[in-house]
Amino acid sequence: MITKDAVYEKLYEVYDPELGVNIVDLGLVYDVEIIEEKRVNVTMTLTTPGCPLHDSISQGVRNAVHLVEGVELVHVELVWSPPWNPEMMSDAAKAQLGHR
Repeated sequence: MITKDAVYEKLYEVYDPELGVNIVDLGLVYDVEIIEEKRVNVTMTLTTPGCPLHDSISQGVRNAVHLVEGVELVHVELVWSPPWNPEMMSDAAKAQLGHR
């Protein structure tokens, strides 16, 4: 059975290549939904709508979540509302990036 915890565990392994911080600690992942026990929808954003690495990050999410046992299909939905801001980062990410 697929769990949100298992999905998030894999999402912690996906990094924003420009910032060197995982997408969960950056606050980019808004929701994980498990459908029919084999499909996973990840709703997320990026630090900026014009992010040149959006395809790379989205593919990284799909690749990581496919490693969860039982996952057959991964859909990544990029949303821009609410817009991302640095306050969404975890304390660990803020410390890593020198953001106070």
